[in-house]
Amino acid sequence: MPVRKTSIKVTGMTCAACSGRVEKRLAGLPGIIGARVNLATGNAFIEFDSDIISLTEILEKISDLGYSGSEILDGGPVREEEILRLKRLVALSGILSAPLFVYMLAMVLDLHWAVIGLLHNKYLQFALATPVQFLAGWQFYRDSYRVLKGGGVNMSVLVALGTTAAYLYSAAATFWGRRLGLGEVYFEVSAIIITLVLLGKTLEAGAKGKATQAIKKLLGLQAREARVIRDGREIDIPVGEVMVGDLVVVRPGEKIPVDGIIVEGHSAVDESMLTGESLPVDKKAGDEVIGATINRLGTFRFRATKVGRDTALAQIVRIVEEAQGSKAPIQRLADVVSAYFVPAVLAVALGAFVYWYFIGDAGNFTRALINFTAVLVIACPCALGLATPTSIMVGTGRGAENGILFKSGEYLEKAHSITALVLDKTGTITRGEPEMTDLEVLGEYSGREREVLFLAGSVEKNSEHPLARAIVGKSRSEAGPLMDPEQFEAIPGHGVEAVVGGRTVYLGTRKLMADRKVDFGDHPARIEKLEEQGKTVMLMAVDGRPAALLGVADTLKEDSVAAIDTIKKMGIELWMITGDNARTARAIASQAGIENVLAEVLPGDKARHIKELKAKGMVVGMVGDGINDAPALATADIGFAIGTGADVAIEAAGITLIRGSLKAVAAGIELSRATIRNIRQNLFWAMIYNVIGIPVAAAGLLNPVIAGAAMAFSSVSVVTNALRLRRFDPYKKFRTAD
Repeated sequence: MPVRKTSIKVTGMTCAACSGRVEKRLAGLPGIIGARVNLATGNAFIEFDSDIISLTEILEKISDLGYSGSEILDGGPVREEEILRLKRLVALSGILSAPLFVYMLAMVLDLHWAVIGLLHNKYLQFALATPVQFLAGWQFYRDSYRVLKGGGVNMSVLVALGTTAAYLYSAAATFWGRRLGLGEVYFEVSAIIITLVLLGKTLEAGAKGKATQAIKKLLGLQAREARVIRDGREIDIPVGEVMVGDLVVVRPGEKIPVDGIIVEGHSAVDESMLTGESLPVDKKAGDEVIGATINRLGTFRFRATKVGRDTALAQIVRIVEEAQGSKAPIQRLADVVSAYFVPAVLAVALGAFVYWYFIGDAGNFTRALINFTAVLVIACPCALGLATPTSIMVGTGRGAENGILFKSGEYLEKAHSITALVLDKTGTITRGEPEMTDLEVLGEYSGREREVLFLAGSVEKNSEHPLARAIVGKSRSEAGPLMDPEQFEAIPGHGVEAVVGGRTVYLGTRKLMADRKVDFGDHPARIEKLEEQGKTVMLMAVDGRPAALLGVADTLKEDSVAAIDTIKKMGIELWMITGDNARTARAIASQAGIENVLAEVLPGDKARHIKELKAKGMVVGMVGDGINDAPALATADIGFAIGTGADVAIEAAGITLIRGSLKAVAAGIELSRATIRNIRQNLFWAMIYNVIGIPVAAAGLLNPVIAGAAMAFSSVSVVTNALRLRRFDPYKKFRTAD
């Protein structure tokens, strides 16, 4: 099945009713695998089978619904153009409405004497209000027509209906007042409401732009040019023309243009844009460098390994864009309410008109019309629709700025509810770069340390396991060149079996030796002593006889203890999971401050232990960095992948931590909690505003102009509240502790 993903800019959406309707209709089309529409960004994220439906057909469906759509390429339309257009409309509307506002204020405050006589002229008021109604307010008519044609209703319908009713009534009173028995005019109501709504939309658009600044910041980090060596000479080319395999030169103070491996030279690189760490990282030949980081000291050359959309920065931008366009489960309530909101408001407005005209103030058409208008313009589905996506946009962007990548709004929401956190030991709590610290030869191999090291190193020569690398490093330094084994078999979670120089070598755990019937029964005290020191003990047998005990130590990361202490204070139960034996595992856990230990766990069983914790009613997070952690990361409610780890682990996790630090786990949970608090505040105020405002308007206790102002600024207040997250520091607890 040829699956394609694309982003579409949807123009014309004014409220949550619009975005919900577009999403529902698109999701129901044949061939659509997934559809998400984000009101805050105005974007639709579509995944579809291109054999069943084409992009053109999708765009046509959007058009049929009364909106216009275009595929987003190279960042899509610029929001500044929309803001400029709105500013011009606000200026036009504001200038023409100002005299009407002065007139209205004088009438409300009973200051008739202060108003220039000309302002009382109905024909002047008509002349001022008409351009506002049909020029500045044209977009409400246009949007209403499109949406009604497509079979829906939205906020534009409410604004157009309410202001048109006030305008037409006033026009009738101006030209045929005596004949119809009409006296007062309300041009100021329609004109000022349109002005306020446009002003609110302008402020809202500006606030939305600030909410997406994280993406702009990330894109702005990209180097513009690269200095590459081609045909034996250095040339400067646009970064987009760098190819994999190019030799790139970077001088002090320059941005590294793409990802690669250093082949010559050394330096200190500022990776704060990627990790948030302020201290530069020393780099030498063989080390990886990341595009958009800054070279602080020496000049070096590196071989480009990832360019264009494959660079780490491009992938981060892609993850953040997808996360900002996603929906958190908490948004479902708002979506359900929004679907019925506008029709319900229309029904309440009509009910208010009927009540006041026939019962409340029988025969008073003016009062019934004013209350009808007030109900229409006080209602604001925008605030409800923006409450969640705006907070998600800011929260995911803030996370990216601090090295915490949430793959979707779902993970950003879930992280706040974690009650248990399972930490893989190697590479997560510890450095993941163990060193061989002890070698105790046994029996007939006494005094033959060099030979034992040669055999152990040769057995593990081709293994990528951290413990194996530690043994190989020690063997090469003390036993010289190693040889390839004639036969080799890895026993997952237990060790290896190999033939080296005609000798059969077993290297691994007690379980491996028991399975191969090799008796280490005479050496338990020596094994326990090493394990109590927190060292992993590898048992080695040659030709079926005990040969040596190899002690490998993997020290704690510098900040693991502080991070673990902080996570515990957050009320989260901590577990450490490892393939190490129980004694070694408990020693490491004790050093780290963890009470709960799952030891001697085979890679394939990690996911089972996660399931068992979930079965106890816990919301489980899993933190890991290795290939063998991927199933557990996928099984957990929330998977945290240390960004320095394996790609498959990162792919399986919902949250990627670019920093190789447990502090980022605590920071991610703190950011999630702050975002959910923010969303709940937004939803509360959006709902309470409508719950109180609509009945008050229907009861005839609200001037339509005040209703219009309240509606205009309700969505602005929601977006402004969400923007407070831009100042949230997820690492604040650690900075305070320091």
